Amino acid sequence: MTPNLRARSERAVQVLTGDGRHLKAGRALLFVLEEIGWHPALTRLAARRPVVWLVEFGYRLVAQNRDFFARFLFRGAAEDGT
Repeated sequence: MTPNLRARSERAVQVLTGDGRHLKAGRALLFVLEEIGWHPALTRLAARRPVVWLVEFGYRLVAQNRDFFARFLFRGAAEDGT
């Protein structure tokens, strides 16, 4: 991992594909979801314009407000001690 990639990874998910593409943020998330087979038709649809713009906006919104969303999304994990 290069220092530049490490710095970018602190702000958003980074994916380097087997064919040499570099994906980040929402597009990287969609790539991973499609690779693991999570609703393939939905992930392919979400990767197309203009829907991908909404995915990127949502990713950015959550990433910039991690503390706020963590209080609601991971409440059970914190209470369990995990």
